[in-house]
Amino acid sequence: MKFNESKISSIISMEPLGLSPSAVYPMFLLGLTTYCLILVFNLTLILTIALNRQLHKPMYLLLINLPINDIMGATAFYPQLIDSILSQDRTISQAACFLQAVIVHLCAGGSMYILTIMAYDRYVAICLPLRYNAIMSTNLVAKLITVAWLYNFTFVAVIFILLARFRFCRSAITDMYCNNPSLMKLVCEDVSINNYFGLITSIFNETISLCAVVITYVHILLTCLVNKRADAQSKAIRTCGTHLVVFVLYELTTLFTIVSHRFNEVSAFLRRSVGVSFLVFPPILNPLIYGLNTSEIRVKVIHYIRKKASILLRQRQVNVS
Repeated sequence: MKFNESKISSIISMEPLGLSPSAVYPMFLLGLTTYCLILVFNLTLILTIALNRQLHKPMYLLLINLPINDIMGATAFYPQLIDSILSQDRTISQAACFLQAVIVHLCAGGSMYILTIMAYDRYVAICLPLRYNAIMSTNLVAKLITVAWLYNFTFVAVIFILLARFRFCRSAITDMYCNNPSLMKLVCEDVSINNYFGLITSIFNETISLCAVVITYVHILLTCLVNKRADAQSKAIRTCGTHLVVFVLYELTTLFTIVSHRFNEVSAFLRRSVGVSFLVFPPILNPLIYGLNTSEIRVKVIHYIRKKASILLRQRQVNVS
């Protein structure tokens, strides 16, 4: 992809953080700690699934895509934010800004598609348990994952190819990170095609995904109401409740971010706060909700921690003796 270059747009400035000198180091440590926790939580989930053959099942093949996606999004956002906190410099090169925007959009789309497929997987597991292995085969899951990521890459590529046609005439974006709507505001030419394409396709994707998840979870809840077994109902509520709330909040925040850039009446502070939330909270919460909340993964993680602790204790006893 070839980007237009101009003296004005070679360096782009982002929204100031507004930190006082006394708050710089505490916020730097908070940002660094948060990013490290995200890496630890998500890498633990990835390694647990990858290194245990018992977890090489369709459900976990889907699940492993989520922490990979979260690490990708967090890495696009946190290192640049941490550096700007420490240096108090909110400028970024045009190439780096485009790269950040592309990765952020890939992360947003990846989360949506992965969670949608996971909802279907849970629907088959709870509503059609006897046919689960026949329907959710490894081959089908691999195809679903491949199609989801190919569609995601294609959609994001089209968005930024359309944007790369223009020459920037401004250099200040109004968000905490680079994204397509903010970059379009740097263009002084007519970007109607970009606006219409981005808005229509985003609303279409969000609506289809939201409807698919809601419908599958409604079927799951209805199945549990018919099934009088208390353990089955508990499992479904545990599976659906938290997942549905997280997914709906994710959908609403991303849709609000997309739509709010089209209306000047929306508070800039509200738009920035909601827009940054999907890069801050899901990478921390997803490993806990979709990973450690799953009994098989929780058992494997606890077993691994105990095993390592036991080895370290033995080594310490040997060294002491």
